[in-house]
Amino acid sequence: MSGALNVPDRVSPWQVFLALLLRDLRVAQRELHYFLIRTTLQPLLFIVVFGYVLPKMGFVQRGYNAALLPGILAISLAFASVQSVSLPMVADFGWTKEIEDRLLAPIPIRLVAFEKVVNGVIQGAISALFVLPIARLIMGPIDALTVSHVGELVLVTLLGAGAFSVLGLLMGTAIQPQQIGLMFSIIVAPMIFFGCAYYPWRGLDRIPALKYAVLVNPLVYVAEGMRGVLTPSLPHMSLRIVSLALAALTAVFWRWGLAAFEKRAIS
Repeated sequence: MSGALNVPDRVSPWQVFLALLLRDLRVAQRELHYFLIRTTLQPLLFIVVFGYVLPKMGFVQRGYNAALLPGILAISLAFASVQSVSLPMVADFGWTKEIEDRLLAPIPIRLVAFEKVVNGVIQGAISALFVLPIARLIMGPIDALTVSHVGELVLVTLLGAGAFSVLGLLMGTAIQPQQIGLMFSIIVAPMIFFGCAYYPWRGLDRIPALKYAVLVNPLVYVAEGMRGVLTPSLPHMSLRIVSLALAALTAVFWRWGLAAFEKRAIS
């Protein structure tokens, strides 16, 4: 029939995936200021105190900034990623029930979960990109800092954001909405303090038991990876070990997170 609309017979799952992702990114764009405050305020305050105030007072050595900056970026990247997935997931499965609309989309359930993870990776990268220049401005010159290893920096960023996004998927689906506050108290807080963000992993040589115990913490690998690409002249964990560890943790968290997501979705 002339003049009829050309409507495609079938929409591919990846077109639906892209539409869901663009919708989430559009929502994040409208709430960008709230997102940045939520994910970067604490790291920036820590930079002000430990990266500017205490060095000016002489309580912290000048070289500490070189170890601190990559760790702060790791925190911003990691917890922007985990919060961008876990908090909306708790709401979607809880009071808003928005997840039901997504599950009715003509795509596999695991692709709905994967869209949430990709959204978390993007928001985690944005958070780290926002913190880096501000932190450098507050701290002042850092002799060991370099941004010449762009490829390796992108790799560590994607691996770190991916690991924490799938961790957010697991946390957001396996934990009940009324327990979300407890989750951040007993999981996130210890992860920060024992994630080698505020001190290098090699600095734990004097405490061997703790040095190897913290290796179960994914933040350790993100922080050490950031040190390896931003301050490569200082002691850091091998980037090969960092990459393999983050890839393995991502695979494990994805398997557990997807199983929890599918269980909640079916129920």
